[in-house]
Amino acid sequence: MTHRQGSFPASRRELITLLGGLAAATWAPAARAQGDRVRRVAALALAAPIALDGVALLREELQKLGWREGRNLRLDVRIADDAAALRVAAEEVVKAAPEVIFALAGPATQVLQARTRTIPIVFVGGVDPVETGMVSDIAKPEGNTTGFANTFATLGGKWLELLRETAPRVTRVAVLFNPDQLRGGGMIASIESAAIQLGATTVRTPFRNSAEIENAVEAFAGEPNGALILAASIPGPAEFGTIQRLALKHRLPLVYLVTGEGVLITYTGDPSDLVRGAASYIDRILHGAKPGELPVQFPTRFRLVINLKTAKAIGLTVPESMLVRADKVIE
Repeated sequence: MTHRQGSFPASRRELITLLGGLAAATWAPAARAQGDRVRRVAALALAAPIALDGVALLREELQKLGWREGRNLRLDVRIADDAAALRVAAEEVVKAAPEVIFALAGPATQVLQARTRTIPIVFVGGVDPVETGMVSDIAKPEGNTTGFANTFATLGGKWLELLRETAPRVTRVAVLFNPDQLRGGGMIASIESAAIQLGATTVRTPFRNSAEIENAVEAFAGEPNGALILAASIPGPAEFGTIQRLALKHRLPLVYLVTGEGVLITYTGDPSDLVRGAASYIDRILHGAKPGELPVQFPTRFRLVINLKTAKAIGLTVPESMLVRADKVIE
């Protein structure tokens, strides 16, 4: 089935994002007067169309739950252009002392955690929060952080399976990750285990900036039949842009949990569900719940997106069987 690009109600559609299984309680906003006191919520993200879409959807979902800006809610939004600006914005957000902070993706969550252990943080997106060190207990998150992850460690093996089915010639895979953000080894181990079963080899490729990405991928691309899997959140749009540019330049199929110009395959859940879940948690915290009472949630349903535009750019003919399986095909 071929779909047009889009899953958010807003104009730009893709969020880093996913999730199935929202929090157990569904609140009835019409039956709950929120009172006259204005409650303060902050949102922090790196600059990208997906960030703007995510915040727009958060506003819509909070309104459905009875929170209306200008009446009983103040939503302060900070969108940072890069990792340095993200740190500055996080300082400003924490200094303003909102009642809850909405963090879009892992990097925003981590910079906030470094600055507050008391203000509740509800995150969306990013790699498995245990892998990234954001929480150590999924069922009862310690401290001030909970939220909705868009992948988990063992999903890495599935990414490699989909890659091989889409690009059968691939025998070598560089697994890109930021060691400062991916502290556990479960996702990489999942990819490596699948590679053994599929007769492929993997190369662990850590990076902390665009220069390291450039050097590593240029060296990796010197041999044929390669591909890339981005196995962790990235510190900023510049690094993601570097990876996409190099993937296109060297005709390397790229798998990641967010779509983009150079990304061939994305396998995640519904990004709208991700933000709806976050809104429900913010609502519950504003009504007295503690982050430790709200378990981190993972997706139970997934969406396969294949980017035919990218496939054509790298000279790859995607098997019809994969196009039929895809929930969305970007043309």
